[in-house]
Amino acid sequence: MRFRAAIAGEDLAAAAIGGPTSPRRGRAARLTRATRQLPLAPALIMLILFFLGPVLWSIYSSFTNAALTGDGAANPQWVGLDNFRRLFSDPNVTNGIWLTVVFVLGSAVIGQNLLGLAIALLMRGRNRWLRGTVGAIVVSAWVLPEVVSAFIWYAFLGQDGTLNQVTKALGIGSQDWLYSSPMLAVIIANTWRGTAFSMLVYNAALADVPLDVQEAAELDGASGWRRLWSVTLPLIRSAIVTNLMLITLQTLSVFTLIYVMTAGGPGFASSTLPVLMYQQAFKFSEVGYGTAISLLLLAIGAVFSFVYVRVLKPEA
Repeated sequence: MRFRAAIAGEDLAAAAIGGPTSPRRGRAARLTRATRQLPLAPALIMLILFFLGPVLWSIYSSFTNAALTGDGAANPQWVGLDNFRRLFSDPNVTNGIWLTVVFVLGSAVIGQNLLGLAIALLMRGRNRWLRGTVGAIVVSAWVLPEVVSAFIWYAFLGQDGTLNQVTKALGIGSQDWLYSSPMLAVIIANTWRGTAFSMLVYNAALADVPLDVQEAAELDGASGWRRLWSVTLPLIRSAIVTNLMLITLQTLSVFTLIYVMTAGGPGFASSTLPVLMYQQAFKFSEVGYGTAISLLLLAIGAVFSFVYVRVLKPEA
């Protein structure tokens, strides 16, 4: 009892002099913490205005008949799920989903990812001059503006482009590649432009792979392919997941490259969802329907990310 009384007496004394248990001290600590967060307020406001705001507006607009002209522009009306019912019954949207998946798998998952990994592996252990030269060549395509890359490939693959001039000189028949194989053309162009990012990611990841592990596997008789599959790739699994997610999300939003090269044509042969979304929202002035397509594109990106995390997650 005397011990408890002594403790109580100490708490009262501390409170009297503004000690740790004082309400005033607690309010001062909370005020200090709040003051430290004030520098983050401008960044938070910017995120709300320029990130969360447009996302919420897009979600709302997808349930309206918002348009660029007419009554839909002056007074948009709530239409509920009409845009989504139309979306899932539109054969052009179904075709756009398929082309988007093909474009992502062809130019990101297979093209940029595997080609970037291959270049990084081939450059590992090479002399500095060779690594610098190859890196500069690959990165030079990445730093070009997307519209410039699109015009380069348009000039190369067009009816009177460089490729047809070469085939004519070799006695091989020419064709309009942007008309006969539009998806293959944009896949190659996007792979050429974006491979540098994957190469840089894998260069950094491979630099962290311990050499003694590789040497131990080699002493055990493992071949080069076996060391790659059983040693190197598991050790850089987190880098693979990160790279796949980033280049997939980037490729899903590619618009300028496709629009400059093919404008989504011929017909709808290369109209991926970003191109289709642009056409519906700005060419046909149906903003509400276009934003509904954008939400579908967002859902596809979430599915790809979920698959990457589930399939390539690090083992416990």
